[in-house]
Amino acid sequence: MKIKLNCDMGESFGIWKMGNDEEIMPYIDMANLACGFHASDPVNMSRSVILAKKYSVSIGAHPSYNDLLGFGRRTMLCSLEEIKSIILYQLGALNAFCRANGMVISYVKPHGALYNDMMRDENIFKAILNAISSFNKNIKLMVLSGPKNEEYEYTARLYDIKLIFEVFADRNYNDDGTLVSRMEENAIIHEDLDVIARVMNLKERSFVTSVNGHKIFLKSDSICVHGDNDKALDFIKLVRKTLL
Repeated sequence: MKIKLNCDMGESFGIWKMGNDEEIMPYIDMANLACGFHASDPVNMSRSVILAKKYSVSIGAHPSYNDLLGFGRRTMLCSLEEIKSIILYQLGALNAFCRANGMVISYVKPHGALYNDMMRDENIFKAILNAISSFNKNIKLMVLSGPKNEEYEYTARLYDIKLIFEVFADRNYNDDGTLVSRMEENAIIHEDLDVIARVMNLKERSFVTSVNGHKIFLKSDSICVHGDNDKALDFIKLVRKTLL
């Protein structure tokens, strides 16, 4: 199966610009578009959908906790009802712009702290599945690939939702398959050769190497490069070339 390249995009807000969407979009397969809670606004959502359509890129909703100030990277204590509601709210917002431009939301990839919380708290995972299932069962959920993939797949089937397993090209991994916290200095990969090695190992041998040198074998439907990485465009070009 072809490994697809995804990127977090549409994260500008008002006159504040984040990322290099216009240059990055032609090189990716899947665009995770911010839905207004950690970044973006109506005008930027509209522009992002139009840009994705121009390059025939699949659109994913990138919902988060309601945390503009913290860019969605801080955990918020929410009830399961609130989790479901914030997912539905953001899906509805992005869906309006997709419908207006003849596009559809193909998948959901929670952002930042919500993504991390989903992976370690089964109840949050189920609340997100519940929200997607009640909105449109054809929409998939993107999750962090790891040792418990089969357990996540089993739970997702209870809600008739399919999963997309994601691996990161520009983030370092702990030995247990989790991502190194952004609070740590070595959380982000900065060297071109390290990114190429990561993608080649995934493509040919299905593993990533942890910060301690351990091999972690992972299913990889999609590889992510973060759009807010200083070298995002260079990395994306490298990943695209390596995946061909």
